[in-house]
Amino acid sequence: MATSTINGARKTSRSAHAQAILGPELCRRLSETKVLLVGAGGIGCELLKNIVLTGFGHITLLDLDTIDLSNLNRQFLFKKKDIKHSKAMVAAQTAGAFNPNVNIYPIHANIKEAQFDIEWFSGFDIVLNALDNLDARRHVNKMCMAAGVPLVESGTAGYLGQVQPLLKDRTECFDCVPKPTPTTFPVCTIRSTPSQPIHCIVWAKSYLLPQLFGEDEDGTDELDEAEKQGENAEEIAALRKEALAYKAVRSALRSAQTTEDVAERVFKKVFHSDILNLLSMSDMWRSRAAPTPLDFHAIQEGRFVIQRPSNSSTTTGSAQVIHFQPANGHVNGKTPSTSSTSSSLNGVSGLRDQRALSLHDILELFVSSTNRLAERLRKGEDTISFDKDDDDTLDFVTAAANLRSAAYYIDSKTRWEVKEMAGNIIPAIATTNAIISGLIVLQAVHLLRKSYAQLRNVHVQFKPTNPLSTSTMCAPNPKCGVCRDTYTKVLCDPARVTLGELVDGVLGGEKREVSVYEDKRILSDPDWDDNLDRTLESLNVGRGKFMTIVDEDEEWGTIVVALSILPPNHPSDGPAYILPSPLPSPPRLEKRVSTPPPAPSRKRSAPDDEIAEVEPSAKRAKTDTNGTTTISDIASPSKRRRLEEDGLLLLSGKDDKIDDDVIEID
Repeated sequence: MATSTINGARKTSRSAHAQAILGPELCRRLSETKVLLVGAGGIGCELLKNIVLTGFGHITLLDLDTIDLSNLNRQFLFKKKDIKHSKAMVAAQTAGAFNPNVNIYPIHANIKEAQFDIEWFSGFDIVLNALDNLDARRHVNKMCMAAGVPLVESGTAGYLGQVQPLLKDRTECFDCVPKPTPTTFPVCTIRSTPSQPIHCIVWAKSYLLPQLFGEDEDGTDELDEAEKQGENAEEIAALRKEALAYKAVRSALRSAQTTEDVAERVFKKVFHSDILNLLSMSDMWRSRAAPTPLDFHAIQEGRFVIQRPSNSSTTTGSAQVIHFQPANGHVNGKTPSTSSTSSSLNGVSGLRDQRALSLHDILELFVSSTNRLAERLRKGEDTISFDKDDDDTLDFVTAAANLRSAAYYIDSKTRWEVKEMAGNIIPAIATTNAIISGLIVLQAVHLLRKSYAQLRNVHVQFKPTNPLSTSTMCAPNPKCGVCRDTYTKVLCDPARVTLGELVDGVLGGEKREVSVYEDKRILSDPDWDDNLDRTLESLNVGRGKFMTIVDEDEEWGTIVVALSILPPNHPSDGPAYILPSPLPSPPRLEKRVSTPPPAPSRKRSAPDDEIAEVEPSAKRAKTDTNGTTTISDIASPSKRRRLEEDGLLLLSGKDDKIDDDVIEID
């Protein structure tokens, strides 16, 4: 075994190799480094192993998830006995044995909880992200920008991967480049007129499963919103009626006294009666093929054949037979052996998930999964939600989606394909995770050394001739709404400090016209100050939240106030908040150069000249002590100034006189 002597101490090969590569000074610093690792999944397991063996001395590992069977093929810190246990706890216990000189502190929690505020983030030297959730990644990015802590962002998708070091004011942040928004579908497309397999899968997962086995919701909010968006009113009315009919079916699923075949009742309601109701709306099917109501007993007996009108604009005339994913050569019917099919559906065959199902197979799977879920409700489960690793819910979504696909002449999907689409599964390859994890450590070392010129964005590509590509770091986006803001921290008691006190304190008593926001909520603006005398607690603003102060005159940059709690030793009769020292100093913004309006003519316009109509302000006007609105209070001085720049004068009253010739607009 290789040995070395450093400062008189004999070191084994565990640290000798790291010291030879990194140098004794950096190795000593690493042993004192406090690192936060967020995520203990595919990348997280590999990364935890790497930083433990590299010698990072104090590692806080945080993950909300528990271990599932599907994790075991690539998350090597877990074993079958660990299923349903906390990922963070098990990973820390397993990796801790790799290097006894390292301290690992596991936390089973959500990184967005209020306790993990800016004070908590400030206690780390570096943060490593191993998340697959866009919202959580944005949250960690903002926290690191606010705390000034270096962050290494990463992600993989199959053979592709990327590592991005982030540091406030030196590199772009995670939000400097807009991310694509998740795909959404209109309500009526999902509920009435699907045309793609994903429409049927989303319907089964997000509508039918919650409607039958989830919380008792009638979906009126969703339908109200769809109606506001201008979707088909006739369809929405039918969907409202349909929602009420589900209540009886829900009761039957939960009743222990039910003697009928509850799965058959659900089938007839969903795939027969509801489709007949849709067919009654003839206008809906003028330009698309009308669906076919499914027959429970005909499918069971193998005599049901799906026919689609040859002319999609009509439901009559010649028809064509749709071969719906035949299994073993039997179209739309049952396979030769019912018992063998049932055994295959409920067995543990490795190819089960990838086998094409006949319509009879799908019906059997629907009946079986519905009865299993109903039994769970009767045994005490209040609600059941979709989980890609829950066989009962996955079987139900697979069967329901494929039955709906059959009714609408859409190609069916295997159980594996449904699992990928419903579970939003991004293909994960252990080798890619391992490569990315190694690259994360290299970028983290550059950040800790402050070798900023060595930082690189690194991409793993599916190109044998050039599997790795790098690019130099980009400067922050000057228009970024996250990293370009000025951050500050205020310790306070939300129950005692008011919004007005906090804003005045942060601005140093300077009287400026500002608007105050918390996330997407507006708390105050120059024309609406009702909340200034309210406590932060009454506004649901407290620890872990951000308050954004925006200058209405656009002369100064935005200030973002991160709220934290008062220290434990703060006297009970002490001030309700502690301001930062020095106070935040946002940059002065460059004045936008606007083209001055042409000088107004002193000649009166002819009566038939066009006059532009000016819409009144939508904001509530202030009133005096007698409740009378004064025109001078309708607009703030900055807004009056902007009106004057546009060539408009705002008079204080009807008796005001002006010397110049103007056109008065009544």
